[in-house]
Amino acid sequence: MTADAVTTRGLTKRFGRQVAVDSLDLTVPAGSVFGFLGPNGSGKTTTIRMLLGLVRPSAGAVALWDRPMPAAAGEVLHRVGALVEGPAFHPYLSGRANLARLDAADRRADPATAATRIDAALDRVGLLAAATKRYRAYSLGMRQRLAIAGALLQPRDLLVLDEPTNGLDPQGTREVRSLVGSLAGEGTTVLVSSHLLSEVEQMCSHVAVMHVGHLLRQGTISELLSGSRPEATVKTDQPGEAARVMRELGLVDVRVHPSSAVGRLGDVAPEKVVATCVHEGIPVLGFVVGSPSLEDVFVHLTGEGFDVSG
Repeated sequence: MTADAVTTRGLTKRFGRQVAVDSLDLTVPAGSVFGFLGPNGSGKTTTIRMLLGLVRPSAGAVALWDRPMPAAAGEVLHRVGALVEGPAFHPYLSGRANLARLDAADRRADPATAATRIDAALDRVGLLAAATKRYRAYSLGMRQRLAIAGALLQPRDLLVLDEPTNGLDPQGTREVRSLVGSLAGEGTTVLVSSHLLSEVEQMCSHVAVMHVGHLLRQGTISELLSGSRPEATVKTDQPGEAARVMRELGLVDVRVHPSSAVGRLGDVAPEKVVATCVHEGIPVLGFVVGSPSLEDVFVHLTGEGFDVSG
């Protein structure tokens, strides 16, 4: 295998006049947990469908381990497990029976080991106890986990998960996070598409940020966060006045909250913010200098909140 599990060059997809993905140059290193991050409508799912050969690009190229897609689909897709746009199973069959049908459709699967592999996949996503329950009785979170189990019926070099924590409660989300970590520890490259910044920040080693079909940034989490200035938060009962002081001192991206003012420090010394507020009679109830989050990076790159959809 090459150093990169996924590469795209100039990847573009148009639907009529709408450009869903625009000249995307993406690199997913082998062995990484790669967060494909962006609000709904940013082009993440369309990109994933092109990676897997489900949609033909309007322009550009896709390769998995340097093998061109979709031309080499028969050669490489057996190494890929995927959950795209939510699960789709037979509602009248049990979870185990659904996985058995899915496994039987795989020409490379060994029927002699099917039962063992199915139960192992169910156990890995915490559904072994519900294996005989009909799919229609599954909750949304259980359906999501069954789909992940379907992607794990065979050993995979690349696992592509489109919004894998959709519908999961906090415990289920933690379980998926732990599962992704264990898969990466075994050498599987995991591409996780999500609009949940906090989850990506906890789960991933690398990240790419999409917005309205454009790739804004990509790299390791530390690389993206290191490019953003630290933020100062002044907790006060006069946040508007504190924000005015921060702007006058030269802080940027200053925001006013009900009980605080927040701004990026840049070259301004943190202690100067506190001293100036106190000098002007603004009570400082608390002061924090924090590292930027992925949400801070996104807002800085786009000027918009992360709930904005393209």
